[in-house]
Amino acid sequence: MSDAPLFYDKSMKCPHCKLSFNTTKVRKSAIKVIGHDTDLKPLYEAGGVNPLFYNVHVCMHCGYSFTEDFTPYFAPGTAEVLKASVSDHWVKQDFSGERLPVKAIKSYKLALYSGVLKKEKHLTLAGLALRTAWIYRDMGRNKEEKRFLSMAAREYEEAFSTEDVAEKMSEIKVLYLLGELNRKLGRREQAVSYFSKVIERQRDSNEKQIIEMARERWHELRSQAKTT
Repeated sequence: MSDAPLFYDKSMKCPHCKLSFNTTKVRKSAIKVIGHDTDLKPLYEAGGVNPLFYNVHVCMHCGYSFTEDFTPYFAPGTAEVLKASVSDHWVKQDFSGERLPVKAIKSYKLALYSGVLKKEKHLTLAGLALRTAWIYRDMGRNKEEKRFLSMAAREYEEAFSTEDVAEKMSEIKVLYLLGELNRKLGRREQAVSYFSKVIERQRDSNEKQIIEMARERWHELRSQAKTT
């Protein structure tokens, strides 16, 4: 077994305040994926590192929080809004080093707030909300998990309607996630509709596993409908 450290620090320049800060990254060799939940949440080896905790970079100087999916561009006026809403109230704090679930959640909420103020793409906000829900799931916080699953579903729907999602994620995968998130939220009709759209597009996609998962969920929901 390698004795290499699980984490390493990386110096970053904040896109907002331009000051440097440290962020902690996980070595790829420390990440052990053993499977996935139905909403594509990675399942990591028990007792191992959860790299999701380290996706968000939090500037210790100004509080601007972001991921690799954020664009470097700041639309006119957004930097001023971030300063007034975040930086002017920020108490200097360091998010580098090992993160426990509570600190990881805080980093995601900060990134969601920064992303909304900065007018990041709906697809980016959806990913942040979904990952927040995943961490809450591991914590057994069902109410909070559902709240962020609902937010993710709303943002994925906006993304699919108004953005070119294919730049970052296949349309098939977005439609599948919309089906599965709605299923988890108890919205059966919407879930069936989205899963049907995935199945309808199967000839145009080579993502056989996603299509098979959509077909399984579709059959489950149809069977449940017949017994209720």
